[in-house]
Amino acid sequence: MTGALIILAVTALTGLVLWLTHKPGEPAETTDASTHDDSTGDEECCGLHAVCEKQVAGVTAQLYYDDEELDRFAGHDPSTYTPEEIEEFREVLYTLIPSDVYPWGASLTRRNISLPLQLRDEWIMLSQES
Repeated sequence: MTGALIILAVTALTGLVLWLTHKPGEPAETTDASTHDDSTGDEECCGLHAVCEKQVAGVTAQLYYDDEELDRFAGHDPSTYTPEEIEEFREVLYTLIPSDVYPWGASLTRRNISLPLQLRDEWIMLSQES
């Protein structure tokens, strides 16, 4: 009987300590450095894409894409692209390897280049597949 009371007391004490230290609403702490990256502190999601919160390794690094011809579209309204201009974007999009699709779109955003409205859904689908 004494042994049962000791086990009960230890269990109750452990439960009390856990209850006092539990902070509801806060995410559990992890020791895995790959799940938390503070290097993106000044970058914010544009809010226009379903995959903005997707974690892709290397997105924050300055990646080079052979698409400098698209730099002339910086600040361009995405609804006013001509069919030829849309094809330029499509050609680059469909020549990327799957793991580069999302970082390429993020690179365009950092460079203030908007994807044509017609290609946004295609980019989102391809980003989710990688």
